Amino acid sequence: MSSTVQLDITHLTLPPINLTADDVQAKFVTLKGSFQQEVKKIHNTPRVPLGGIGSGTIGRGFRGEFCRYQMVPGIYEYNTVMANQFIVTIRDPKANTLYQKVLSTYSGGKKGLGAWDWGFNGADGLYCGLYPRSWTVYNIKEQSIRLICRQVSPVIPHNYKDSCLPVGVFIWTIENHNSEPRDVSITFTFKNGTGGSDDKDGECWSETFEQELSDTHIKGVVLHQTLRSLNLRYCLAVKEKPGVSASHCTGFDPLGPGDTIWNDLKMDGELDLREIPLTKTRRGEERAVAVCGKCSISSSSTGMVEMVLVWDMPHVVFKSKAVTHTRRYTRWFGDEQTSCQELSVYSLHHYPRWEDDIAAWQNPVLQDEELPDWFKSALFNELYYISDGGSIWVDMPQHILSTLPTHDPRIEYGRFAYLESHEYRMYNTYDVHFYASWALVMLWPHLQKSLQYDMALWTTSADLSPRTHLFGGKKGVRKLANAVPHDIGDPEDEPFVKINAYQIHDISYWKDLNLKFVLQVYRDNTVFKDRDYLVHMWPVCRAVMDRSFTFDNDGDGMIENDGQADQTYDSWVMHGPSAYCASLWVAALASMVDMAQQLQDTHEENKFTDALHKAKLAMKEKLWNGKYYKFDTCGEAHSDSIMADQLVGYWYLALSNASIEVFPSECVESVLNTLYKYNVQKFNNGEMGAVNGMYSDGSVDRYTMQSEEMWVGVTYALAATMIIKGMVEEGFKTAEGVYRTVYEKIGQGFETPEALYDVRKYRAIGYMRRTSGKSSYCKFHTCEAYTRYVLTCVSSEH
Repeated sequence: MSSTVQLDITHLTLPPINLTADDVQAKFVTLKGSFQQEVKKIHNTPRVPLGGIGSGTIGRGFRGEFCRYQMVPGIYEYNTVMANQFIVTIRDPKANTLYQKVLSTYSGGKKGLGAWDWGFNGADGLYCGLYPRSWTVYNIKEQSIRLICRQVSPVIPHNYKDSCLPVGVFIWTIENHNSEPRDVSITFTFKNGTGGSDDKDGECWSETFEQELSDTHIKGVVLHQTLRSLNLRYCLAVKEKPGVSASHCTGFDPLGPGDTIWNDLKMDGELDLREIPLTKTRRGEERAVAVCGKCSISSSSTGMVEMVLVWDMPHVVFKSKAVTHTRRYTRWFGDEQTSCQELSVYSLHHYPRWEDDIAAWQNPVLQDEELPDWFKSALFNELYYISDGGSIWVDMPQHILSTLPTHDPRIEYGRFAYLESHEYRMYNTYDVHFYASWALVMLWPHLQKSLQYDMALWTTSADLSPRTHLFGGKKGVRKLANAVPHDIGDPEDEPFVKINAYQIHDISYWKDLNLKFVLQVYRDNTVFKDRDYLVHMWPVCRAVMDRSFTFDNDGDGMIENDGQADQTYDSWVMHGPSAYCASLWVAALASMVDMAQQLQDTHEENKFTDALHKAKLAMKEKLWNGKYYKFDTCGEAHSDSIMADQLVGYWYLALSNASIEVFPSECVESVLNTLYKYNVQKFNNGEMGAVNGMYSDGSVDRYTMQSEEMWVGVTYALAATMIIKGMVEEGFKTAEGVYRTVYEKIGQGFETPEALYDVRKYRAIGYMRRTSGKSSYCKFHTCEAYTRYVLTCVSSEH
């Protein structure tokens, strides 16, 4: 199970070599479970993924396996590739090979490589994940050797170069607890493809190389192939230095027994195979390559082997093949056949700086003794989705660049997109990004700004292509002008060109999208303090708000839902004024007042001040029942449901330092107390966050599937809102229930779903919304109640 660790474990004095899982758990508190224990609970679920932002990712599991591939943006292939492994070879001073093993708990031989010695004892291994790093410990007690593999990806806040690199570095710390020296070799093997049927298409070839940067000298091998008619190169390299020799193999058959490479390693702990001809594989063939680092370690001493994996796919063509996109990292490393070699040496040279930057970012949180460990883990581990959410980060096409104003962030920072979910294949789903955007705005604000400029462009435009909406079969168009898009397209179509892949309902009439655009502009402006940004977005904000005014059908100042699924809860129908949309509406109006004041637009300030006054009165009159805001005004039984997300507008304004009071403080406090009493404590014994809908008799609202779900992102946002209002204990307990359920009970860490039910079900793994939890740290240390509340719980995430 993935868990947090507060210090780099390679810098600690570890227990004796015969440590058990319990020993480590006692020392590190949150290091839980061995491979053997974990395998009973979790099957093939990746842990901390490899790779930076927007250049593809590779999932690596807690048992050492490479098991999920996202080379084609937005398309996931869940394949455990048996040929992608690490092998250890241990030799004594007399050149006797004492031990050789694949460092994986899998038992091989079924699909090749039967000559390899598989089945590392899971009880002798430990895994710890703290994104973007992880640690895997292998205790080879019978040889008095301990291996610690530290996995590093360059995901670094406010770093817009290294953070986009398609690389993963593996640093092997080797402890020799013997009274005499040992030679220990670490061999890294990798094959073409991603484990699917396309791997046998042929046309693969490989080559060796050497590269140098300052004092970093590496040897490696590159595996060239084609994927979807585009060039993809895998590169494996090892750093050669005093005490560490490097060797490589340019090819072996991953479908065969693997005896040749296995016996070669066993002979002397090195890869001495003659290089195979640089011929391309034929259809039906696959090719694997390998690098080896051999380290001579004195008695009771430590050595280190440093390796890197690069996947270089500089261009992206989506399924329609209408546009070729260029990934951002090519700005520095080009798109030539030597790019992956340059990336390899750059990574092995610079990864110590990456780790220093990661530590500087994370340590203030990790070293805060008043924060529970589960919170720390969640705060960082849930960020994995920024890179592993089907993310793509590309440069703007030249024909568009020439039309942009000089202040447009897309000129310098390109274009960024990520999926709503691994299963819901739509980029930048905006009603959901509204929640998740806190991670971007706090850590990579220029990506948020770039995304907003894209949205502003598409919001004011129209696409009148006819379409039939799936729910009810109603006819409509793809998009109307001044309606914020639901998404910017499907990776299996043509994102950035054909927006609004979502076709279930007509999103041009959704009530929340326009308001969420305004609130994000307002929030972003408080962070960026960029007048050019505000001036650019102001006309778009005015246009979308003018369109939203048309949703006030009776002129009372409050917009109405039209009895269809016309907002992010797209199966939970709302009628008339609703708590959710009313909260967003009054918050958006307040935002418009504040932005108009900043821009000295007196006419618009007066207009929105009047509208805000009317809306606040209507919200109280039509929705407030003395304890909370009713779900809606349809008059049916479910209209009295207590909705977990009813203060969503307050959440955004509070974290944006809004100067206008919109929600009466006594009402907010009453709502939060009611939500905690009912939606949290009466749902699964208070151990699974806040259910979306709950009745005042303590029963779950089962009007629709979404009312009976607990949404992870909504719960984290609610928890943050509680903390803002001084309900620190309640807020942390609310969020803790989500964390423990996802990471400790159902084993879905690093694939956090959108929704969980009260009994053994969840929906939409790998979901965008739950990075809303990043907001829980925004105001935490300014909360007065924090200084009075000493957290005592100990565990592991958000």
